[in-house]
Amino acid sequence: MQRLRILTWHVHGNYLLYLSRAPHEFFLPVKTNGEEGYSGRGDVFLFGDNVHDVNADEVRRTEVDCILFQSRKNYEQDQYEILTEEQRRLPRIYLEHDPPQDHPTNTRHWVDDPDMLLVHVTPFNDLMWDSGRTPTRVIEHGVFLMNEARYTGEIERGIVVINNLEERGRRLGADVFEKARRHVPLDLVGMKAEELGGLGEVQPPRLAEFEARYRFFFNPIRYTSLGLAVIEAMMVGMPIIGLRTTEMATAIENGVSGYTDTKLNILIKHMHDLLKHPEEARWLGENARRYALERFDIERFARDWDSAFRLVTSISPSLCPGAVSPRATVSKAPAMEKTETEPEVIA
Repeated sequence: MQRLRILTWHVHGNYLLYLSRAPHEFFLPVKTNGEEGYSGRGDVFLFGDNVHDVNADEVRRTEVDCILFQSRKNYEQDQYEILTEEQRRLPRIYLEHDPPQDHPTNTRHWVDDPDMLLVHVTPFNDLMWDSGRTPTRVIEHGVFLMNEARYTGEIERGIVVINNLEERGRRLGADVFEKARRHVPLDLVGMKAEELGGLGEVQPPRLAEFEARYRFFFNPIRYTSLGLAVIEAMMVGMPIIGLRTTEMATAIENGVSGYTDTKLNILIKHMHDLLKHPEEARWLGENARRYALERFDIERFARDWDSAFRLVTSISPSLCPGAVSPRATVSKAPAMEKTETEPEVIA
């Protein structure tokens, strides 16, 4: 099976690690001035041998088969600074990590190109964005744990995992977190967590083992994609409590894998119940892990991305082992040719 050469940027380290499980070679442009997106492999994540650093000045002389954009800056600025005109005509995919952050239903995506593919990470995001003429595909997250941590839950507290929560404010639920911790013992970890009285950052390779000792995982976020931190906690076997908004509404089943609601007082009651009843917390966490292993399977994720790369480069996905996931659907008719193994296009 031909391995493709994919140029992309380091925008979201955890996601990039999981993406690199797709059977291709990934090239990351590097600058030494600390510019966003140009950190390359870095020294936090244990990438495999298929992930390569390339000096940003050398990208123009690097042979690649596909360009994967992961931010608006990549698309509107970076490609014109580091790519040749010929490279900018290569097959292109835009990976959108977030729902629209202006108007939730009427925001037009800045990519408006029938010859590109716009990948959304949740069905909710695909529903909310106005993607215009650009064909879209949903590839739901795939996750694996960086160590073999499993839930123990002996710490009678909840844990919240969000980077830069204070500066990200209401959208990420800073006020919800503040209200909840007046009634429930909660610890916050993540970049700049100290600004809200939290514990600070825990490096991703250590996070699963660190959080596994807490009784439950609390997600106060109002409006964002289904966070990888939530899915990773489910993989550990933690019960999840969070707001019943965005894709969270489909990820957690009340009384089975945790609890979600739009009433904070109801969620606080459930938190107190889990602190009092560790057996229930363990049972919910076991169910959360089983569900996460099924829905967010890393091998399915790798197959879905392989299918997307082969679609835009006109290499048949039938060369890829395994069936295309039904969740990897194209929701607007693409201008590119559709192979027989591709899911049916929805107009």
